[in-house]
Amino acid sequence: MFGVPLSWGWTSQMDMRSRVNAALKQAMKDKAAERLSTLRLINAAIKDRDIAARASDNEEVKGCGDAEVLEILGKMTKQRKESARAYEEGGRLDLAEREMQEVAVIEEFLPKQLDEDETDAAIAKAIAAVGAESIRDMGKVMGELKTRYTGQMDFGRVGPMVKDQLCAASNGDC
Repeated sequence: MFGVPLSWGWTSQMDMRSRVNAALKQAMKDKAAERLSTLRLINAAIKDRDIAARASDNEEVKGCGDAEVLEILGKMTKQRKESARAYEEGGRLDLAEREMQEVAVIEEFLPKQLDEDETDAAIAKAIAAVGAESIRDMGKVMGELKTRYTGQMDFGRVGPMVKDQLCAASNGDC
């Protein structure tokens, strides 16, 4: 379901936080230093979000849920891909490789990314769901997509696709 081998003893019913913690323990047992380091970074990012949620005067918040964890993981992946690109441009292939290794570990916890056709279909479905008719409805469409497909698509890439579909639906009126 999430691209993580179930042979590690994980079930698809485990929440994201439990899956990260189980992977962390397994990495400690396996003495996989690079993997362990990345998993600790993931845990730290989740804990930072928990602290921020508690500090916002919301007493009912017990921590971030799976959707927020997916959002965190998506941001971490994007940051590392951008860093790897910058390192490659700067001729630091060793650092770029390290960043891509971190991306591989993080992506184990993300759901399968939608391909081009699936993304187009998801956009069309979101446009129909919110009743979008023009470019002014783009925010509603993006909100719908983020609600349903967090972690499954790159929203920086999806934005122009939504705009194109909305322009085509409104007869090129953009």
